[in-house]
Amino acid sequence: MSDKGRAAGSVRRICLVGASGLVGQAVLAEAVGREDVRIIAVARGEVPMPDGARMDVLTGSLESWPDLIAAARADVLVCALGTTIAKAGSQEAFRAVDRDLVVDCAQAARSAGIDHMIVVSSVGAERGSRNFYLSVKGEMEEALGKTGFRRLDILRPGLLRGHRAERRRLEGLGQVFAPLADSLVLHGRWRRFRSIRARDLARVILSVAMEKAQGRFVAEHDNFRRVLQKIPA
Repeated sequence: MSDKGRAAGSVRRICLVGASGLVGQAVLAEAVGREDVRIIAVARGEVPMPDGARMDVLTGSLESWPDLIAAARADVLVCALGTTIAKAGSQEAFRAVDRDLVVDCAQAARSAGIDHMIVVSSVGAERGSRNFYLSVKGEMEEALGKTGFRRLDILRPGLLRGHRAERRRLEGLGQVFAPLADSLVLHGRWRRFRSIRARDLARVILSVAMEKAQGRFVAEHDNFRRVLQKIPA
């Protein structure tokens, strides 16, 4: 627990980057009505807010984000940043968001005294993977491991299910068939590739944000299920 004036047992302050995306929006929705968390989003522009949301939004250019992250006075940094190569326009532009911007936010958080980070990565992430997307995610994870967080949680979900404001055609098709693939195909060593609802991943994130054990933790499908089983419905 950080020493930013927060009394023991009081509200856990979470700095959220990527609040306008599928996972970020789910985190905001799941935090509604909870008295034990306070969300402070850092974004470039306005962030849609669920009904009843109790949160603050700090907006500014990417260059100002280190100052905004510091101003959040958070205990935990939750990073749900992510784009696609199609939206970014090139592989380099994709890397600039999914690796460089994530690492920049992590370094800003450490400079601000935040010692716990939760990042949404991807199942199969591995530096040097033949799959460009997964190799970038692996590079990002490796870089985060060197930033010196007291606790680093790397979440590796499979396909995320839920409504996105932006259209991702292939992902949309995947969401249609994902439940069938989960039940008929993805068993044994393939279980980790099962899809997960964004809402469930958000519940995992908020649960992990409360953890105090130190270290680097990598969580995939079965880890998510164990966490969700402990959360009251």
